[in-house]
Amino acid sequence: MFRVSNFVVGLANTLVMLVGISAIGYSIYMFVHQGVTDCESAIRAPLLTTGCILFVVSLIGVIGSCFKENFAMVSYLIILFTGIVALMGFSIFLFFVTNKGAGHVVSGRGYREYQTVDFSTWLNGFVGGKRWVGIRSCLAEARVCDDLSYGPVSQIADAFYHKNLSPIQSGCCKPPSDCNFEFRNATMWMPPTKNETAVGANNNGDCGTWSNVQTELCYNCNACKAGVLANIRAKWRNLLVFNICLLVLLIIVYSCGCCARRNNRTARKSDCA
Repeated sequence: MFRVSNFVVGLANTLVMLVGISAIGYSIYMFVHQGVTDCESAIRAPLLTTGCILFVVSLIGVIGSCFKENFAMVSYLIILFTGIVALMGFSIFLFFVTNKGAGHVVSGRGYREYQTVDFSTWLNGFVGGKRWVGIRSCLAEARVCDDLSYGPVSQIADAFYHKNLSPIQSGCCKPPSDCNFEFRNATMWMPPTKNETAVGANNNGDCGTWSNVQTELCYNCNACKAGVLANIRAKWRNLLVFNICLLVLLIIVYSCGCCARRNNRTARKSDCA
């Protein structure tokens, strides 16, 4: 008799197998498709690896639960238990490294500004050294500042100051507020006249780094790095919530897997009797 626990494990792993096949297919598409950008191509290998792992593990689970192969089920439970422990450790790690970096409120502004020193050392590693060259080119490819070129926000200072900019837009598409630059439009700012101290007000040198060249803007600023870090932090925090939900699901599947293993052993003894 096919038990409920075997059905649950088989169904869950069938769904995961479909996800794995989709990941493999999409990664292969990116490998052969010529129109993929450099930023998108960076995820091809990790996506292919993840898809293969999901497919193999879920296949073992399906064999163990649906075909009542006890060795396959034991192997699946060992892999699943290892994954649960690793995911739990990774979630705790994520909680601590993303605990800082909420940004600074700017008086009279609808957006926050960010500094790299506000983030953990581990997060800062994402924008350090040669990595920033690739990220900067991705920002230029994605044209992250283009949204500011339309509507009243592009020409009216008050509308711009009260717009809720994303962390990347706040850091990369305008100079820091303490530079006291004069607004001309959303992506063109003029340094203050006869006030050299204001130009050097920013400790990271971002005031002198700003460029009105539309392909440069503040992409070389530390504020831009901080904006990218704020975006990464938000993604990791979302991943933390996802991991917690996934942990609950994996624990349920693991419990059903233990029951399915017991069912397999019982069925095997019945067949031998």
